[in-house]
Amino acid sequence: MDSIVQARPNILILMVDQFNGTLFPDGPAEFLHAPHLKSLAKRSVRFANTYTASPLCAPARASFMSGQLPSRTRVYDNAAEFSSDIPTFAHHLRNAGYQTSLSGKMHFVGPDQLHGFEERLTTDIYPADFGWTPDYSKPGERIDWWYHNLGSVTGAGVAEITNQMEYDDEVAYHATRRLYDLSRGQDERPWCLTASFTHPHDPYVARRKFWDLYEDCRALDPTVPAIPYDAQDPHSKRLMDACDHTAFAISDEDIRRARRGYFANISYVDEKIGEILDVLERTRLADNTAILFVSDHGDMLGERGLWFKMNFFEGSARVPLMLCAPGLEARLVAEPVSTLDVTPTLAGLAGIDMSTLAAWTDGEDLMPLARGSGERGAVPMEYAAEGSIAPLVAIRDGRFKLTLCDRDPPILIDLDSDPQELHNLASQPAHAGTLRRLEALAAGRWDLKRYDAAVRESQARRHVVYAALRNGAYFPWDYQPLQRASERYMRNHMDLNILEESQRFPRGE
Repeated sequence: MDSIVQARPNILILMVDQFNGTLFPDGPAEFLHAPHLKSLAKRSVRFANTYTASPLCAPARASFMSGQLPSRTRVYDNAAEFSSDIPTFAHHLRNAGYQTSLSGKMHFVGPDQLHGFEERLTTDIYPADFGWTPDYSKPGERIDWWYHNLGSVTGAGVAEITNQMEYDDEVAYHATRRLYDLSRGQDERPWCLTASFTHPHDPYVARRKFWDLYEDCRALDPTVPAIPYDAQDPHSKRLMDACDHTAFAISDEDIRRARRGYFANISYVDEKIGEILDVLERTRLADNTAILFVSDHGDMLGERGLWFKMNFFEGSARVPLMLCAPGLEARLVAEPVSTLDVTPTLAGLAGIDMSTLAAWTDGEDLMPLARGSGERGAVPMEYAAEGSIAPLVAIRDGRFKLTLCDRDPPILIDLDSDPQELHNLASQPAHAGTLRRLEALAAGRWDLKRYDAAVRESQARRHVVYAALRNGAYFPWDYQPLQRASERYMRNHMDLNILEESQRFPRGE
C-alpha cells in the first residue's frame, strides 16, 4: 500500500522559538531568506495578528498545548510544573484515534514529560526541574546562572556548531525519520507529528552560509532606537535590570550583529523545515496533511533598547501562525487571535466535538475565521515570571491593547495609529471610555490580587521542593528517549523477506 487516505487529515505542527511576529505580516518579511516558509505561506491561511498566551517559553507552550492561560495551567514561569491532569491537544487527538509524537522542544517541567504524546523522539533542550524558579519575595534579585543577560548580544557571530544547532539538527533528523516510518503504512491511524525547534532563539550565533545572506540587510538597525532607562515604563526598567544592562556597553555594531545572527537563524530553521516538507511530499503524505506553523513568543531584537521577550510589546508578544489544510483556501486574516486557539482549532480539524470541553479552554476554534467568516473575541495574555514583581495581564481588542499590573500604571495603546507603541493613551481624557471598557473586560477575567497570591505560593513551594530533591541522591525528570535497538534494522526474530518489503516505500517501483 503506497499511501493511506483517511477521512480526517494527518497533522504536522512546525513550531519555532522566539520568532518575532512583526517579521511575519503576511508570511516572512520580504528581506528574510526563508523560501520554504514563503512557499508554505502562499498556500496557507496567515493569521497576521496572533498573540502568545504568555511571552516566555514554558508558560507559552503549556498554554499552546492546553488552550488555557497560565493562571489556569499554573505554569507561571520556566520552572513551574505542567500538571498531568490538564488535557492537551495530544490527549484530545489520541482519544480520537490519532498517533501523536513530538520531535524537539516543549519545555515540560515536572515528572510527566509526555502530556499526551505517545512518543517523544528527542530529549528536551531545557531542564525539567524547579531550578529556574523566580522569587517574588526578593524583588530585583538577579539569578545570574540562568537569567538572561546581554552577553547574547555582545557575543553574536558565526559558528559551525553550537548547543542549539546540535539540538535542531537532531530535531529535523528525527522528524524526517518519523515521516518515513509513517509513510510505510504500518500504522493505519491518522497521525499528529510535532517538530519543535529552538531557533531562532538567542544566542544570536549562526552558521556562516546563513550569516552571509544578511551582509547588506536593510533591517539590521531597530525601527525604534533605545529609549533611555529613566524614560522606560516600570516593567521595561525591571527587564533591563534583569538582563544586567549596566554590565554591558551595547554598541550599534553589537545590535546589528545580534539582529543579523537572528535573521540568519530564521534562514537556518527555514532550511530544516524545508527538509521536513520535502520528505512529506516525497512520501506522498502531503495531500492529506494539515500543516500548522507557529512560534511560542517573539523577541524584541533591540527595539526600544529591549531584548528577548517577557513583555507585551508587539515584538515580544506577537507571533507567526499559519495553517495549510486540505480544502482550505489561502487567505490573510487580520483579526487578532491567540496561540490559545490552536488546541480547539486542531480539534475542529480532526472532527472532535469540544462542546463539552469548552469550559476547560480559553481559546476558540479558528476554522470559521480561516474560512472567511466569524470573529474572535478579545485576546488575553499573562506574564508572571522573571523580571516581574507581580503578575501582568494584557488584552488586545480590535485596535487597542491594554496592559495592567497592580504595581504599575496602565498602558493603553492604539495599534492602528501607533504601531511602534510610543504613546500611552491611558491618561488621556479622549480615551477614558476605551480604558474603562477594557478595564471592565480585564476585571471580568482576572482577580490580580488572587493571581499574585497563587504565584507567590507556587514559588515558595517549589523552592522548598527543589532544595530537598537536590540534597542527596538526585533523580532527574529530563526526558530520556528510548532507542529500541532490538526492533530496528535486521534482528533474528524477524523474517528478512517480510522486513525488506515492509520497510520499503514506495513498493513495486
